[in-house]
Amino acid sequence: MDDSYDERVLAVVAAVPPGRVMSYGDVAEFLGTGGPRQVGQVMSRSYGEVPWWRVVHADGSPPPGKEDECLRELRAEATPMRPDGARVDMRLARWDGLRGTQ
Repeated sequence: MDDSYDERVLAVVAAVPPGRVMSYGDVAEFLGTGGPRQVGQVMSRSYGEVPWWRVVHADGSPPPGKEDECLRELRAEATPMRPDGARVDMRLARWDGLRGTQ
């Protein structure tokens, strides 16, 4: 992957509205290239340039090592959560990448 891929991943993440999320795989699928691991690698290099907490695992769980901060940000945005409070309710919170589909 190259710098343009990084830029495209970060642009998609920057567009995710507050209270909504995408999985790492959703971002890759939206771009039509790469996969969850590649998106995760880009995110790990982004140094907080984008709302990283809006990208979670497909099961709604936050990225390892950043659970508390991620969940705090998601709750502050009123992102729908699972009853356990430790995962996003992907059925309600998933964003498909299209503007106006909140």
